[in-house]
Amino acid sequence: MRTNFSLAQLADRHLADAEKNLRACVHCGICTATCPTYVLLGDERDGPRGRIVMMQNMLESREAPTPQTVHHLDRCLSCLGCRTACPSGVDYPRLIDVARAHVETHYARPWSDRALRWLIAHVLTQPARARTMFTLAKISAPLHFLLPGRLRVMARKGAAMKVGPISSPAEVSSGTKRIALMPGCVQKALAPEIDEAVARLLARRGFSLVPLEGAGCCGSLVHHLGREDEAKAWAIRAIESFERADGDFEAVLITATGCSSHLKDLAHLFAGDPKWKPRALRFAAKVKDFSELISPRGAENPHRLRVAYHAPCSLQHGLRILGANEKLLTAAGFDVAAIPEGHLCCGSAGSYSILQPELADVLRTRKLANIAAVEPDVIATANIGCLEHLSGGTPIVHVAELLDWAEGGPKPLALHQIARN
Repeated sequence: MRTNFSLAQLADRHLADAEKNLRACVHCGICTATCPTYVLLGDERDGPRGRIVMMQNMLESREAPTPQTVHHLDRCLSCLGCRTACPSGVDYPRLIDVARAHVETHYARPWSDRALRWLIAHVLTQPARARTMFTLAKISAPLHFLLPGRLRVMARKGAAMKVGPISSPAEVSSGTKRIALMPGCVQKALAPEIDEAVARLLARRGFSLVPLEGAGCCGSLVHHLGREDEAKAWAIRAIESFERADGDFEAVLITATGCSSHLKDLAHLFAGDPKWKPRALRFAAKVKDFSELISPRGAENPHRLRVAYHAPCSLQHGLRILGANEKLLTAAGFDVAAIPEGHLCCGSAGSYSILQPELADVLRTRKLANIAAVEPDVIATANIGCLEHLSGGTPIVHVAELLDWAEGGPKPLALHQIARN
């Protein structure tokens, strides 16, 4: 594509990165077949090619975007299937990130939209606040009909969440190999048992899992809202916590793939920043996904369950790690079934299921139908967002919980309804 940015605009490292990717796009359209919203709606404006044109027009003009442009950009899931499919190497995240930041600072959203986004940014990123909100949502369930639109959807989702005490796994190994654990946000409130299972798995392999004191949310939720200053604040908090930690770590781990994908890409937040970019690069170089740390191991007592493995988009297209979790599950004695249309997003996509509930529900229904086609006993995934979004039918658990169970750990709570062992 030809572009028409001014030299002053290109002095901005983020905008210069976006312009480079705009020029790389040849409008071949291969990406459209991998875009969930284009597959559902068939509208060019709801596919990567159409969104790229809208982003270019918006960024070159330096003006406030039109409501129509915001409408179609908001529909993007950031599943990044288009990046994987692109033969020209267009790095779509560099475009949508700059576009979202521009919308955030140049567009006046309706008050209800601003309120919803504030709640996501300031409540869901804090485990204690999130737990309180979910509890209040349960108590106030009879009054949810009084809330407008998506606030009502958020309240109903919150009421459906299973919340327990917030905890972090203690060190369960005295091994000299240490891994720093990022605490994360919502997962601590909804499923602390995931990190506990990971701690046991790593201990059996000679690793100590050490909570990274002072760190918090990875920042991906606010980053995808275009709130760049807040995303940087979370990143700085994580980097400083890592640098303060006593001793050397083999890796930094966070057990949700959406979070680890964001942390691996952290240096892009600080493009052109001589102080923080080098520190972000050092931190990101230590970040490992769960599947990169766990070696295959046979089961002590194989549980012959049929597992439909749902690979999160953040794992497929963000981290670009393919097949690792399937190999781990197979080695542990599970019968792993491939899900049809496994490349298409389930509709969770961080806060997408709250901000775009209609599209998210259609994608969820489509994903669950494809899962049902392989007749599984259980669904396994590696991202808390996917896990919660797809819950409510066939039991669904984190991969780590199944592996831990196969190696002698406790049976996952979600599987107690399955009679056979």
